[in-house]
Amino acid sequence: MGPPRQGPRRRLRALRPALDPTLVSLGREAVTVVLLVSGPPLAAALAVGLVTGVLQAATQVQEQALGVVPRLAAVFVAVGVAAPWIGARVMRFAAACIELLPRIAP
Repeated sequence: MGPPRQGPRRRLRALRPALDPTLVSLGREAVTVVLLVSGPPLAAALAVGLVTGVLQAATQVQEQALGVVPRLAAVFVAVGVAAPWIGARVMRFAAACIELLPRIAP
């Protein structure tokens, strides 16, 4: 008889490439940057949405535009105010990615 057959799991495990720890940390940092950068607009939309919701409930005015327009304006203002910080944070991440490129690429 021939050599024992390898099960499908062994073959799949051999084909799966190992993840470089640098790529894992880069992915983790990307998720962190996305969460941090999206924080100010989301917080502004949440705060304004709560206030307009309470005001609409108190006055019993159920107009949809009264809820959407202030939230949209708050998001634009928050992005405008936080734009320098957002830009600096994204540029720092991009510079770190470019700096790691020679270590990752063969």
